[in-house]
Amino acid sequence: MNRRQFTLGTMAFVTGLVHEATNLHAFGQPVPACSGATKAIVSRRPPANRRAFVSSAVEDTIAEIKRKIRCPHLASLFENCYPNTLDTTVQLSERDGKPDTFVITGDIPAMWLRDSTAQVLPYLQLATKDPKLQILFTGLIHRQADCILLDSYANAFYSTRKVGDFAKDLTVMRPGVHERKWEIDSLCYPIRLAYKYWRTTGDARPFDESWHQAARRIVATFREQQRFTNDGPYRFQRLTTQFYDDSPNQGLGNPTRKIGLLHSAFRPSDDACLLPFLIPSNMFAIVSLRQLQELSSTIFQDQNLADDSRRLADEIDAAIEKYAIVDHAEAGRVYAYEIDGFGNSLLMDDANVPSLLSLPYLGCCELEDPTYQRTRAFILSDDNPYFFRGVAEGIGGPHVGPGMIWPLSIIMRALTSRDPNEIAHCLRMLMDTDAGMGFMHESFDARNPRNFTRPWFAWCNSLFGELVLRVAAFNPQILAMS
Repeated sequence: MNRRQFTLGTMAFVTGLVHEATNLHAFGQPVPACSGATKAIVSRRPPANRRAFVSSAVEDTIAEIKRKIRCPHLASLFENCYPNTLDTTVQLSERDGKPDTFVITGDIPAMWLRDSTAQVLPYLQLATKDPKLQILFTGLIHRQADCILLDSYANAFYSTRKVGDFAKDLTVMRPGVHERKWEIDSLCYPIRLAYKYWRTTGDARPFDESWHQAARRIVATFREQQRFTNDGPYRFQRLTTQFYDDSPNQGLGNPTRKIGLLHSAFRPSDDACLLPFLIPSNMFAIVSLRQLQELSSTIFQDQNLADDSRRLADEIDAAIEKYAIVDHAEAGRVYAYEIDGFGNSLLMDDANVPSLLSLPYLGCCELEDPTYQRTRAFILSDDNPYFFRGVAEGIGGPHVGPGMIWPLSIIMRALTSRDPNEIAHCLRMLMDTDAGMGFMHESFDARNPRNFTRPWFAWCNSLFGELVLRVAAFNPQILAMS
């Protein structure tokens, strides 16, 4: 199964959702401006006894935040989206005497290292209030370490060692691997999860020898993908007519000059890189390596791993400063999306995170950084080939094609803004483009939001919940608007 195959009406987790979604799609009518903004929408949560995981702290937070929201539509969206990962995607068990948490992405029964981290992080602030959440996080940290040890080049995994749907891909496919698309961020997100869990709870129990081995494997994989001395062990080709599902030059990617950056075969959208040095992911790797440096020296007392993490982060950082900031005719000096080290650069942004838009959110730079602000202005303009306008405006990407806006980009725009008007504008666009379904989607047609992809996309639902929590903490006056 390929992520892009799942479109409106393909799969759902609430009885009757497929039928309703298909009917909405058949109507084909544009959503009026601010449609349903003052109306509550029907609850889409499963009955309490059918929820995959229940946290009393999360339920209390839903009730608390809803009391602060004046708009019924926004309140309903938050109630549906924020717990969606827990309600529908979590499989918690025990393995080898340890908690084991497997988190599917939604309508695809596989776990992405990226998505699973992003799906659960909005609950982290509640972990100290609910021991069950700590077990969930501990289990996911264990599971991700096991996945990395199984294959550090894979991006998505099954809960068992079954043979994957992409067994015919021309790469080394192991049982238990769903897809083996090498993406730098797939190894950054598990560090982000573990580090933030430790900093929030002070709990070092998840950091066993398996996690220590996985950490060493992450650094080794990153070193391999600098490709200073050879091409490294990774190759990937797929028998497909879709160019973004394949990697050129016998699976190695397009040529590069070796400048210290990490090669990535694919973007966080699971689309192939055009130029192998993916800048947002390399910048994310800097942050992750510095976090790993702290974990290595503090928890494992492994100074060799700490020093290697620091050196690698410094090498990537220096290369970013030297090669990744380029001239744009209108915007000035901005971050490129991809480069090759030969002077070629790709100026665009993709909605999936890490993106250029998300850099401050991931801790890659300060929000006020002048280069970031110039880049942000560029990617939120018509100069970005994947910025689209219609009944809403936002960033998409090649994954589902031109004219399709990803709500992820609208949410990330709000999360990287301190302007209450811009944040309120983003919330309004998100309400106006849910097609009455009560959830975020992978993407929607900029001209007709009732045409959307993936009715069950938990990452975006979780991130929307995180946004509302952020607004409640820092801009509560927005939630008091009607």
